[in-house]
Amino acid sequence: MHRKQQNPPMGVVEIDSSEDEGVDIVAAETSKKSNNANNKPSNEAQLQIKVPKLEKVAETAQLDTIYRPLESRSFWKAGAVEVGPKISTFSQGDLEHARVHPKFLHSNATSHKWAFGAIAELLDNAVDEINNGATFVKVDRIYNKRDNTPALLFLDDGGGMDPESMRKCMSLGYSSKTSNTTIGQYGNGFKTSTMRLGADVIVFSRASQSGRVTQSVGLLSYTFLRRTGQDDVIVPMIDFDISDHWADPIIYSSHDDWSANLKTILDWSPFASKEDLMLEFQDIGSHGTKIIIFNLWLNDEGIYELSFDDDDEDIRLRDEANRGSISKPTKKTLELQSHISYRLRFSLRAYTSILYMRKFTNFKIILRGKPVEQYSIKDDLKYSKVIAYRPQLAAAFKEVTVETTIGFIKEAPGLGVCGYNVYHKNRLIRPYWKVTADGNSKGYGVVGVLETNFIEPAHDKQDFERSSLFFRLEKRLKEMVMEYWRGHCHLIGHQPEGRRPPSLQSKNTSESQTKVSGGKTCPGPPTTGLSANLQQNSSSPGSGNQNRSILEAAQPTTGLSSESAQEESGRDCSRRSIEQICEENIQLFMRCEGYMEQENELKRTIEELEKELEETKMKCAKLSLHVESKKLKLLKQQQQQV
Repeated sequence: MHRKQQNPPMGVVEIDSSEDEGVDIVAAETSKKSNNANNKPSNEAQLQIKVPKLEKVAETAQLDTIYRPLESRSFWKAGAVEVGPKISTFSQGDLEHARVHPKFLHSNATSHKWAFGAIAELLDNAVDEINNGATFVKVDRIYNKRDNTPALLFLDDGGGMDPESMRKCMSLGYSSKTSNTTIGQYGNGFKTSTMRLGADVIVFSRASQSGRVTQSVGLLSYTFLRRTGQDDVIVPMIDFDISDHWADPIIYSSHDDWSANLKTILDWSPFASKEDLMLEFQDIGSHGTKIIIFNLWLNDEGIYELSFDDDDEDIRLRDEANRGSISKPTKKTLELQSHISYRLRFSLRAYTSILYMRKFTNFKIILRGKPVEQYSIKDDLKYSKVIAYRPQLAAAFKEVTVETTIGFIKEAPGLGVCGYNVYHKNRLIRPYWKVTADGNSKGYGVVGVLETNFIEPAHDKQDFERSSLFFRLEKRLKEMVMEYWRGHCHLIGHQPEGRRPPSLQSKNTSESQTKVSGGKTCPGPPTTGLSANLQQNSSSPGSGNQNRSILEAAQPTTGLSSESAQEESGRDCSRRSIEQICEENIQLFMRCEGYMEQENELKRTIEELEKELEETKMKCAKLSLHVESKKLKLLKQQQQQV
């Protein structure tokens, strides 16, 4: 006889007010709501309704007995595709309720414009489990056993999720994280991040609570929901009690209902049998969670967004890595591209190395079998200083002090990398945020690091909410850059404001030495000997007449008066100046013509390369479609043979 749970997870849809979300709609459990009096929902629910009957889901699944991915595998196009007949899970006798259409899973995931931002959300969940004893999280590429396509694996040894926690995880807008140390807060990260990376995700979790050990399996499948034409989000889940060292199914209503959940999972996941599901718990240990995201999204060219083949120890964003690689990069460009501020755009290893401000002591992020070495930005700055900032918070909040570490990057002034790395609760929100205006050389090479827990991040945790606190912070950070630059730019070879460079001083001295009477100047060698002494003495009072007589005596006799000689000298200087300017103009014009020719040649080269690139993309897309069609034909042939 199967054991029944004393306090089963809630099987209701909750509509509750929230300061963060306004209205939170929690997805329903896929098994039927039990009529047993002991099966009581959570007291937190203000509105309880019956959940859809799983029998209808099982009937609908028969319409598409052969599992296959969605036709549109591009993430940004997947929400507009209509597949399968529309099937309503509402049956007579049920109370009508606010539904969550499967399309909402896709539209909700579009909050992540950047795939690495979605991966960071899942890493945050593992890091939050440090409070429950987690020591690692593994991120790796595995293969879908059904069609041998790549899948993304996340595995941690945290506290795991019991059946109720699993249902909360799969729900929309529910979050039990209230600690000031946890990163997650909206109860939306798991759904948005997994659906941003792939069309489907299956979760395995094992937990021990009050002496009872359970393991649960849940499937959130956009493919299943769209292929079967559902008008509500159905999440099949099964649970086991393994306290007695064997897997005893936990039944909430009937064994048939539990079996229907299992069948749906097996039909639409990479695992063909219950035994295959059980094998996935072997590497979890006594507690932990495993997440497998499959049917990964493709880009517009029909190639996987995530690249696993460019680096065996990294996961890269294909489009970001190839951006700007049309022409041969210069040495300066290569130096810039090697800096972490550039590499974090396409390298997951680089991004995760600065994702958390403080280094972990007993926790590791293991990316493709190799631990990520955390990189401390502020420890790598030169001439650094700490500046305190006290934001003006509302009277209800206690006063806080934000310490900003600011300094020059070690490559300054060779590289113009600059900006602030702003963290929230130890998590990087804005990397290398440039607060100074473009085209302004002041602040080049200046980098800052700060943690701003007094400002709320946006839902994708890649930016901050635009509030008055944010704008005041931005203004203060600009002031910090300018103040630091004025006081420290001379340390890297720049000239401070208000101080004349020595080269200009020597130039002015040389010009003053070539001055002739009448206020005219003529380029020539520095004044030495008698003339130099005359110029020094001319500054003393009453020495004008004496110096003039000495100068007249010292000049060679040319048969011209002193005034005529001065006028002739001025004309010579003017003629030489005009000739020099004309010659310089001619040289500049010729150089300009040469640069224009080079620019036209480069434009023609770029146009040719862009044309070749477009042709190559078209070929890649055709080849990708051809390979996919071959795979489908081969799969059908294998199924027919079976």
